[in-house]
Amino acid sequence: MSAVDQQLPEGRYGRSADEAADRKLKVAGAVLGVLFLALIGWFGWYHVVGSKVSAEMIKFDVVSDSEVQVHLEVRKDEGIAGVCTLRSRSEDGAEVARKDVVVDDPAGRVDRVFSLRTTARATSAELLGCTAR
Repeated sequence: MSAVDQQLPEGRYGRSADEAADRKLKVAGAVLGVLFLALIGWFGWYHVVGSKVSAEMIKFDVVSDSEVQVHLEVRKDEGIAGVCTLRSRSEDGAEVARKDVVVDDPAGRVDRVFSLRTTARATSAELLGCTAR
């Protein structure tokens, strides 16, 4: 006795359910990929073009148990005012000072030293970020 072939003729009854599911997954993956790339592009564009104020902390100096001086170099569009947030921490990592400093000089590049009053002796200072005002 011979075995009877139980397979359906190829291509006669349309796509199988697995092939249709595979196609839907490929379309969904492509759409999500395009959205992800658009989001990354938007963030990059905003970071490069949308940011009107940027700064760099040149150095900091712990003057006493209750004061830290921070030297900032701020780059911005001329005539734009900006606000930069500074923070200082103690040796155990606790925040001992936080200050929003206004940079409203009309020049495009500003070098200034700012003082932070601390609640305990600081061991570090950092620039958290700047925004246009």
